Amino acid sequence: MNKTEELAFHYKKIIELLGENAEREGLVKTPERVAKAMEFLTQGYWQSPEEILRSAMFTEDYKQMVIVKDIDFYSMCEHHLLPFFGKAHVAYVPNKHITGLSKIGRIVDVFSHRMQLQERLTTQIKECIQTTLKPLGVMVVIEAQHLCMQMRGVQKQHSVTTTSDFTGVFAEAKTREEFINLIR
Repeated sequence: MNKTEELAFHYKKIIELLGENAEREGLVKTPERVAKAMEFLTQGYWQSPEEILRSAMFTEDYKQMVIVKDIDFYSMCEHHLLPFFGKAHVAYVPNKHITGLSKIGRIVDVFSHRMQLQERLTTQIKECIQTTLKPLGVMVVIEAQHLCMQMRGVQKQHSVTTTSDFTGVFAEAKTREEFINLIR
């Protein structure tokens, strides 16, 4: 049995445990669809964000802030397996090496396509860029809505959670403020 088939088998059992008829017309193919969706939503486990950055890493004598903002992402809360989604804003100050701008969005995708916590997602993006490119500093800000807060629990429909993490030159308040002003 391959992974998709095994996941589908378990999703069929879950549907039955919830009191539904898994053989009903509308549900017959649901276990396989959910299995494939979960494989897509967690494909980040089988991708290397460091390799993605290195695949388009160039030597360049540029030492000013590079910002990629409003990167849409979707992830799965590891506590409830419900989606959270929003925007990531990423900045770094190069130190001899830059990367293709699309690669920043790709590493956000890799880390968000894992069962996640927003705090960990923020730190993983920062650490990957810092370790791979070795810039003078990195800053990541993520703004997200969590369906686990909106659909269940406290049911706060319009709440947004913001997390940030930074290294190097972003430890200086002036540099952080410049970044925050530029992403607003």
